[in-house]
Amino acid sequence: MTENITHTDAKILQILQSDATRSLESIAEEIGVSLNTCWRRVRALEESGVLERRVALVDNEKVGLPLTVYVSVRTDDHSKAWSEAFDKAVRDMPEIVEFYRLAGDVDYIMKMLVANVKHYDTVYQRLISRISLSDVSASFAMEKLKFTTELPLSQIENR
Repeated sequence: MTENITHTDAKILQILQSDATRSLESIAEEIGVSLNTCWRRVRALEESGVLERRVALVDNEKVGLPLTVYVSVRTDDHSKAWSEAFDKAVRDMPEIVEFYRLAGDVDYIMKMLVANVKHYDTVYQRLISRISLSDVSASFAMEKLKFTTELPLSQIENR
């Protein structure tokens, strides 16, 4: 799809990544296109799935979830049934905010946001009551040094 994303699209995406509350009028004015063009481009980005959704970012510390935990999982069971059950168990747990299947030594990694270590243990206990895991390792983030949801779009802008 990147071949269909124009320089104008990249500018729109950059602005929306920074502040999704911006009006189409202000975006159009900033990038030097008509309001109608801006509206059509945003709609096309939404319809193609490039622009998945517009959300508000909530400060996890200010809502009582200051502890970020990265959980690595290795498994001996790579069956479809086990994978589907694991996926379902993870999706049912709101504390797990990111979940990836990996290549390499670790099979899966999850990012959890929890109140404290006791809360992490509660989530962990719920997880292992639903699915058999062979090797689990948790790493607790000590300090948030960088956090962004903005994708680097320079490869589009420089085409």
